[in-house]
Amino acid sequence: MTVLFWDIDGTLLTTAKAGVFAWEDAVRELTGREFELIHMRIAGLTDYQIAKKTFETLGIETDEAFLNRFVDRYGELLPSSLPRKKGRVLPNVREVLEHLAGRQDVRSYLLTGNTRAGARAKLTHYDLIQFFPDGAFAEDTSDRASIARRALDLAQRGGAIAENGVFVIGDTPHDIDCAAAIGARTIAVATGGYSIEELEAHRPWRVFNELPPPDEFVLLIEEALLSRLKPAPTTEPAPTTEPAPTTEPAPTTEPVPTTEPAPANARAGRSRSA
Repeated sequence: MTVLFWDIDGTLLTTAKAGVFAWEDAVRELTGREFELIHMRIAGLTDYQIAKKTFETLGIETDEAFLNRFVDRYGELLPSSLPRKKGRVLPNVREVLEHLAGRQDVRSYLLTGNTRAGARAKLTHYDLIQFFPDGAFAEDTSDRASIARRALDLAQRGGAIAENGVFVIGDTPHDIDCAAAIGARTIAVATGGYSIEELEAHRPWRVFNELPPPDEFVLLIEEALLSRLKPAPTTEPAPTTEPAPTTEPAPTTEPVPTTEPAPANARAGRSRSA
């Protein structure tokens, strides 16, 4: 079985920042303060991390209960906010998902920094929900690596996974890093908030301007399954070379006196010590 873990924002779709309305309305309801999310770079951060950063910016102390209440309220407001902007499903996404839906050897899951409620609202609005039976979502302020580990555990409970058969499709360095945390290969796409160059700096397995068309995407996966992930070559120290034994010059042969024979053992002993 091949497992594909998909990010949502900037990978599957763009809301054209419609979620900002729900976010800022939730801040206003819970704090009475105005806040402009547009000034914060949030691509790749989880909803909980964005919430924590929001209130740090406002100078408001929070605890876990408050963050949960805020994120829940954001999720409640999101469905009515999404129609306020004209977002879209990103290039080749629907076609790839439809192509893969008929295959029994491929499973797609969500691996996202959205909460479960936020993910459901977005995928329902853009009619992608049917392609994802389950996934792993933001549940606290932990990083994406913790979400990735939960996603992998979920996939493993669903059945045996082929060697080299786990892929993360995402648009940020956070997606690349979380893939590395679970030994997966990243297919990075520059359809979100990061450029090709920024993504390449984090060494994804493959990087594209946008998701490849279905035939190319499937070929990419199938070729990967035929290869083995090779560890980076390690540099072994060169073997030490012992110096060649020195050869003592052969003893000079003195002329043998004609009157006395040479002792039999003298020269043999020197040869053994040489």
